[in-house]
Amino acid sequence: MGNNHSQVYFIGAGPGDPELLTIKGKRIIETADVVIWADSLVNPEVAGLARSDAEVYGSASMSLEEIVAIMVRAAREGMTVARVHTGDPAIFGAILEQMAALEREGVAYSVVPGVSSLFAAAAALQTELTAPEVAQTVIITRAAGRTPVPERESLRSLAAHRATLALFLSAGMIEKAVVELIEGGYESSTPAAIVYRASWPDEQVIRGTLGEITALGRQSGIVQQALILVGQALDPALKSADAQRSRLYDGSFAHGRRGKKLETSSGL
Repeated sequence: MGNNHSQVYFIGAGPGDPELLTIKGKRIIETADVVIWADSLVNPEVAGLARSDAEVYGSASMSLEEIVAIMVRAAREGMTVARVHTGDPAIFGAILEQMAALEREGVAYSVVPGVSSLFAAAAALQTELTAPEVAQTVIITRAAGRTPVPERESLRSLAAHRATLALFLSAGMIEKAVVELIEGGYESSTPAAIVYRASWPDEQVIRGTLGEITALGRQSGIVQQALILVGQALDPALKSADAQRSRLYDGSFAHGRRGKKLETSSGL
């Protein structure tokens, strides 16, 4: 359910840096009557954008029922609600259950996308996740823990593709995850990285091979708020002068916006 008069907005606050909040998300938070924000993950500066007279709630200590009750009550009173999630709410944002509850209550809502921590992590690594002729697939998943994962999506199964893989919510299970990835098909020499709190002032980037990354992660003490990335696209050597070019800017490749041009010796 969603229209131009929605009274509840699910807003992606981005990965941490408040400057990565979208213009639309900022505008809604600044004008909302009620702001419910994920206070264990979202930068407090984002919540600080709320009006001084707005109702502001931190959702970390609240249950689903409590959150929904506030949203429904406010919407029925004609208020605008900003429900602020970390990153992009479509990725491990737990918004499905909230949208379902609003549907049952007949409350209109919209979703405002945000910058995922995955892309902030890629920026920190200065990598292209879909490097030409190296990786054209990105798998977003998590290790199975207290929250189960469908067997068809086990890490062993996904590893067979040897694509670029991003593990959310798994830093505390890194040893188990790495074992399954190697058993499933990744070589232990595959480039890997841990990115802690991407885009925050205390961001940390740890690089190594898949075979090394467990020990490196344990040494760092990082067990949460981190992404694990795996794949050949992470290899810094891809930036060498003879790196594979894409077709997008290849002068010998014609497309709808550009005719075929003479080939040059330039790499740009």
